[in-house]
Amino acid sequence: MANSKKRNVIVGQSGGPTAAINSSLAGVYRTAKDRGYNKVYGMLHGVQGLLEGRYVDLSEHIQSGLDAELLKRTPSAYLGSCRYKLPGINENKEVYEKIFDILEKLEIDCFIYIGGNDSMDTIKKLSDYAIVFGSDIRFVGCPKTIDNDLALTDHTPGYGSAAKYIGTSVKEIIRDGWSLETAHGQVMVVEIMGRNAGWLTGAAALSKSEDCDGPDAIYLPELPFDIQAFIDKCKELLKKKASVVVAVSEGIHTADGKYICEMDNDPDYVDAFGHKQLTGTARYLCSVLAAEIGCKTRAIELSTLQRAASHCASRVDILEAYEVGGAAMKAADEGDTGKMVVIKRLSDDPYQAGTEVKDVHKIANDERLVPRNWITKDGTYVTNEFITYVRPLIQGDVSPIMVDGIPRHLYRKGFQDLL
Repeated sequence: MANSKKRNVIVGQSGGPTAAINSSLAGVYRTAKDRGYNKVYGMLHGVQGLLEGRYVDLSEHIQSGLDAELLKRTPSAYLGSCRYKLPGINENKEVYEKIFDILEKLEIDCFIYIGGNDSMDTIKKLSDYAIVFGSDIRFVGCPKTIDNDLALTDHTPGYGSAAKYIGTSVKEIIRDGWSLETAHGQVMVVEIMGRNAGWLTGAAALSKSEDCDGPDAIYLPELPFDIQAFIDKCKELLKKKASVVVAVSEGIHTADGKYICEMDNDPDYVDAFGHKQLTGTARYLCSVLAAEIGCKTRAIELSTLQRAASHCASRVDILEAYEVGGAAMKAADEGDTGKMVVIKRLSDDPYQAGTEVKDVHKIANDERLVPRNWITKDGTYVTNEFITYVRPLIQGDVSPIMVDGIPRHLYRKGFQDLL
């Protein structure tokens, strides 16, 4: 049950940025204010920044309706993000004591964390600590990840805009290859984010329409990747087509689990969660094709562009991100803790969805993959079921607020210096 006397809220952002994460932040802020909270603090660089005592009063930076609209249209994490893994309570209780001392000093009632899988692990641990040690602070997770791999939710805010950008970009890459005589006899390999889940790479199929054939093959990390079969398929395609475009997940791997990108260069860097940095998959495959077939190749890595392309944002995605932020704040205000807001799809045509809250313990550290029956039998494309699932999420546009021909973002010089 919510406190009779409301105090303050704190919100943070964690993990990889998206085109929609700040819309969720705007939703948290607006709902907290509408529900009578005094202050809404923003952690600078998530819980890692909080541990260092870095936070701001958001009312000093969101001062008008125009600021809120700019925030919704601003890509990446306005507050700054982090990839910080909280230790287990038994491993380092002092970290938790420090966090809760800061929260009590700020008179926090509700802690909202916007992020993906690893961020929900943070919500789980903090809510568990609060229950064990008798704190009344409520901890609620707000989903965010372009990877779309969170359990129990139909999809995650951020994914729709990334999918829209990928579908658009792959279509433009196909047109580029088709139009140039010098590109004939060439294979273009487009590398798309996705360590274990192929939701983003599958979105390349959105480019297929009456005016575009779409990519010639799509390889997801859910299935083992056979390099020789890939070479053979490209050979056959080149006999029929002047220009070939193939989309691959950065995380495709051989049957024994070795990432394709490791064939060329075994990455040494791992983040706080033990994740290897995956890059170079397309480059390696192009080198193999050039050596084995002798064809022209081009490696195209969408890299961070696919998660920061607010100029190609989905209106459905931005609106849902805002609603999910508001729903997280509402849930915390009404007494929920140790929960995450999820999106429940009600229908595809017309598309309708609502929100619910689920136990974060059933979400954290789990991973939702593309169903096997949404991938073709030979593993080289996605099925119509996949397209039916993703297409509603990319609908509509969000017009940027343009200044001198370039989109304007929410920015405060003094605030950014704090990051």
